[in-house]
Amino acid sequence: MAFSNLTSRAVLLYDEWIKDADPRLEGWPLMSSPFPTTFIIGIYVYFVTSLGPKLMENKKPFDLRQIMTLYNFSVVVLSLYMTYEFLMSGWATGYSFRCDIVDYSRSPTALRMVRACWLYFFSKFIELLDTIFFVLRKKNNQVTFLHVFHHSIMPWTWWFGVKFAAGGLGTFHALLNCIVHVVMYTYYGICSLGPAYHKYLWWKKYMTTIQLVQFLLITAHIGQIYIMDDCPYQYPIFMFIIWLYGSMFLVLFLHFWYHAYTKGQRPPKMSRNGISKDQ
Repeated sequence: MAFSNLTSRAVLLYDEWIKDADPRLEGWPLMSSPFPTTFIIGIYVYFVTSLGPKLMENKKPFDLRQIMTLYNFSVVVLSLYMTYEFLMSGWATGYSFRCDIVDYSRSPTALRMVRACWLYFFSKFIELLDTIFFVLRKKNNQVTFLHVFHHSIMPWTWWFGVKFAAGGLGTFHALLNCIVHVVMYTYYGICSLGPAYHKYLWWKKYMTTIQLVQFLLITAHIGQIYIMDDCPYQYPIFMFIIWLYGSMFLVLFLHFWYHAYTKGQRPPKMSRNGISKDQ
């Protein structure tokens, strides 16, 4: 009886909470509730940390070089497109880079921002293939807690962002992330072409710097809300989550930078969120 009452109360609270969701997302794929997203992430975590390594234990690593080349350059194209959409739906057409609130109207620009936000959210599911490729290639040392945490938390938190606040200053980090992914996945794509192309990767030493700058800009931009006198952004809790996320990864990357460069230790061939990605 007590469990039944608790369940009923939780359902009522959920129904009350979901009433504030953006009606423009009604009927969009994966947006009906957070449960499909949570289920997909759960399956992903189980596969890359348990089931996948067990299935591959007595098998030879898959040769996925051609598939990965296609995948990496496809993500580059997708990231370029999302960058353009974020710019044209606000960041290059009117946003102030300060207190930019969510436009809940059905104007063409506002709806374009909604589509850009949903596409960015969906792209996080595509990027789960990064880890699945690790597992299928038996690169299990690269399936670290930080890597899996990053790939899991992004689609889950972005479901709430799209559902309640598709636009405004909360999308700045998505714009930056798309730009950085253009550079990163270009690097991965060239790597996957083979050793003959590695001579074109002279700029790999700047990759960690690029990611550090990304998290510095995210933290600085979102931190403005704490010093503005009056910013009527509709969901301040999202600002705190973005600030916390940006700060956390800034610290982790500074730690990596210190050990890889300041202390003179050899950095890995490539680092994504502090994770080596040997193509």
